[in-house]
Amino acid sequence: MRVGCPKEIKNHEYRVGLTPGSVREYVAHGHEVIVETKAGAGIGADDDAYRAAGARIVPTAKDVFEKSDMVVKVKEPQPSEWTQLREGQILYTYLHLAPDPEQTRGLLSSGVTAIAYETVTDERGGLPLLAPMSEVAGRLSIQAGATSLQKANGGRGVLLGGVPGVLPAKVTIIGGGVVGLHAAKMAVGLGADVSILDRSIPRLRQLDDIFNGRIHTRYSTIDALEEEVFSADLVIGAVLIPGAAAPKLVTREMLSGMKKGAVVVDVAIDQGGCFETSHATTHSEPTYEVDGIVHYCVANMPGAVPITSAQALNNATLHYGLQLADRGLKAVTEDRHLRAGLNVHRGRVTNAAVAEALGYDAFAPEAVLNVA
Repeated sequence: MRVGCPKEIKNHEYRVGLTPGSVREYVAHGHEVIVETKAGAGIGADDDAYRAAGARIVPTAKDVFEKSDMVVKVKEPQPSEWTQLREGQILYTYLHLAPDPEQTRGLLSSGVTAIAYETVTDERGGLPLLAPMSEVAGRLSIQAGATSLQKANGGRGVLLGGVPGVLPAKVTIIGGGVVGLHAAKMAVGLGADVSILDRSIPRLRQLDDIFNGRIHTRYSTIDALEEEVFSADLVIGAVLIPGAAAPKLVTREMLSGMKKGAVVVDVAIDQGGCFETSHATTHSEPTYEVDGIVHYCVANMPGAVPITSAQALNNATLHYGLQLADRGLKAVTEDRHLRAGLNVHRGRVTNAAVAEALGYDAFAPEAVLNVA
């Protein structure tokens, strides 16, 4: 198969779909790899590194899209990219379609077969291709929140860990999944007073054991959520419903009860955000203020640390990518975990959560792929 990797074009997106190490693996499997020039510049991998790994360098993204049987990216295709996709081609990347009707229409019109990293599953019921970026985003959320809390950046002027004789900042994390766990690790490490809310009692027990009493766990009710948000200096939105739009748990009305200059970091913004007042921002202009509350809603947070992120992402995506390159759609028909990643196929939506969010008829992957 001919596998292509274009340079990412989203604002301040420095990650790359294929590292030179991944290219070498595809080549070892007998595949031809095409990489757009300077695609790896953000991770310090020049064209010579890709050539040494066996890739062919092409001058434009158009060359990649035209010549590739499978396109491997990081972020969802932008309008100038989805118009270059075609029927019979495989797109393998993050999509986050539920809050993005325009992209969904573009992919449906193209006829492409689109496999979303964020809905591929594993034997444990996890999301193995989303997990590494959730780990990065969770840890980054605390760094971003701490910076945004500084007075010069519009925040309250509170140090997360405090100092002897002065209380630390109060950090509230909504959601105890991968993002929430890693946000809590960073916040606890900096000495903050941390609470995590979740609706899974077993998960709250697990988190309590992990942190050995160093955090507060609370079952998430409306009352508990309000109490924790109102008392917080920093709120991390870490809620995920796989494939679906994030629920709006913190309303605009609730902002009036928060401390002025408090910060919210919405890690769920790729799925539409879990704060009613959230809208996607970029690394160029990461924050904005609503009713005295600083909002950090960067939609590609891990792009800020591309060397770490690209390596972690490639470690996770390589196995499934090689299956797709080796066997094409047969890999999807034979592997239920890859089928879970199929979101769009030849003009049809094949993910139930996306279809429900956007008002499309949902077609089961097994049906459109004729799985026996």
